[in-house]
Amino acid sequence: MQKEGLKLDKICKEVIELSNEVGAFILKEKNKFNPSDIQKKGFNDLVSYVDKTSEKRLVKALQKILPGSGIVGEEGGGNFNNKYTWVIDPLDGTTNFIHRLPCFAISIALFENKTPIIGVVNELNFKECYSAIKAKGAKLNGKKIVVSPQKKLEASLIATGFPYNDFGLQKEYMELFSHLMRVTQGIRRIGSASVDLCYVATGRFEAFYEYGLKPWDVSAGALIVQEAGGKLSDFDGGNDYLFGKTIVATNGHLQKPFLEIVKKYFKGNEF
Repeated sequence: MQKEGLKLDKICKEVIELSNEVGAFILKEKNKFNPSDIQKKGFNDLVSYVDKTSEKRLVKALQKILPGSGIVGEEGGGNFNNKYTWVIDPLDGTTNFIHRLPCFAISIALFENKTPIIGVVNELNFKECYSAIKAKGAKLNGKKIVVSPQKKLEASLIATGFPYNDFGLQKEYMELFSHLMRVTQGIRRIGSASVDLCYVATGRFEAFYEYGLKPWDVSAGALIVQEAGGKLSDFDGGNDYLFGKTIVATNGHLQKPFLEIVKKYFKGNEF
């Protein structure tokens, strides 16, 4: 049911248009980007003027779209003190962008309190814009999408993200990776969690897992997976996948068997 007082369809359309506008700026900058423009927030945690400028543009426009809303962003921080809060990643896949590799995306989610009600992930290289409105389904460039019907793990393609600055659980991660190599059709690492989630939503991947994530990495993509018929959890099988730093997303058919494998290697670990 559409939230009273908010025209979610109209808001979602405006967010998609905004992501296209900011995306055009990002693509324009890609070919003239210089490595000297890179800044480091931490080990292997990179940022550039492109990220920062994109976020400023998004923040300004989103607060016009929904006056009085709050912002939680990768570059600008923020909190959930407002009833409605935008959670944004202006450039998910910064390392790919810096190296001129696809894929990278703009990720925007609108929360009501701490529940996402709109999600938009715009993968710029392939001009694929994914969107979802809570309880109204998921779309790719305006056309409905659903998760893969695959029920066999051995016939499934899996996605993950490699730890890039938190190596405390590297042993467990590599053991799980090795196991999945032997029991699935393959594993891919794209470098953008929001896009990984959208690829689960549209049936390109059957499952995705990663740890060390933040809300802006997964909020929009998680809603898109959910609205496409998929299932999500944290590594313990709970519902803290938006704020708890770990996520498992599947087509639903594989949620139980896939999660059992993840638990085997990560049970009892703190993130």
